[in-house]
Amino acid sequence: MPLPTNLTTLDGAPLSPEKLANKAILFVNVASKCGLTPQYSGLVELDKTYGDRGLVVIGVPCNQFMEQEPGTPEEIKTFTKEKYDVDFTLLEKQDVNGANRSPLYQFLVGAGEDIDWNFAKFVIGRDGAIVARFEAKTPTDDPDLIAAIEKALG
Repeated sequence: MPLPTNLTTLDGAPLSPEKLANKAILFVNVASKCGLTPQYSGLVELDKTYGDRGLVVIGVPCNQFMEQEPGTPEEIKTFTKEKYDVDFTLLEKQDVNGANRSPLYQFLVGAGEDIDWNFAKFVIGRDGAIVARFEAKTPTDDPDLIAAIEKALG
């Protein structure tokens, strides 16, 4: 199953497939009211550090874990911008587990274990293949995560 190309941003607009073409991607399921929410700061840093080299950071709001992302798209956008200065792409809210798992997370999880919590991370190579998966508590400056990003960037 290839990486889905019909992704929708938090604003309801289609995400241009050209934005992801020949890019390394870091997908992270995010939430505004989670103990791990400060990881947004690290995601912003990764975007700044590696964006010029071809990394695209994409946050995917999810409300499946103790309803820690209850906000509307506008509330999410305002919170992430004002609190963490997020300017990387945020997609529409999605289910990452269960019967209504989004096509994106069907691709990312495949036959693997369900997502454990908010801020699970998937590194995708320029070829669209999954390079690595990291659990929620993996910090954004983890050496293994950085090594996977470097590998994905080629």
